[in-house]
Amino acid sequence: MKKSLYSVSFVAFAALAVVVLPFGSPSVTTAEEKKPTPTEEQSSAETDQEAVERTRKTVESFDNIFKQTIVLITEKYVHDDDDFAAGSAAVLLFKNISESGDNKIRLIDATGDPYEPENVAKDDFEKQGIKKLKAGAESHEQVITKDGKPYLRALTPVPVVMQKCVMCHPHYADAKKGEPIGAISYTLPIE
Repeated sequence: MKKSLYSVSFVAFAALAVVVLPFGSPSVTTAEEKKPTPTEEQSSAETDQEAVERTRKTVESFDNIFKQTIVLITEKYVHDDDDFAAGSAAVLLFKNISESGDNKIRLIDATGDPYEPENVAKDDFEKQGIKKLKAGAESHEQVITKDGKPYLRALTPVPVVMQKCVMCHPHYADAKKGEPIGAISYTLPIE
């Protein structure tokens, strides 16, 4: 049963990623959080602001699709703690996306008790972002330069939205409504 749910979950994620990623509705972001933070190599003034905004919209679309897909898979295919978790399908999908091109996406823990040890904040951007999200920020972002190319890094919160989440994550039962228990970390080229 785990294998078939894994296949269904992964196929559902992949189909949505291929068919719907160019579309989507924007999520709400505060003006304070929208301001890109420059790196030493490149100031935000040197980055085409229209291109940054297009990339921000892409992040918002990805975020909307991924979060809705996790909920859909959980609702339809996760019935007990032996079933393949939608979060695990998301981790695999994000890994495949990250390995196949310039878009880098990761699901990371915000509780201090990750489901998988590699799903933790790995750098200062992600660590600071988790702190900001836990303090109530709607997102965290920064414009960086890597190998001479500008990228938008963004972190968005993942709260517990369903009771089924606690089947695999019993420590989420204590999370307050809307409190981030995780985050999705995006690094997308600005084009």
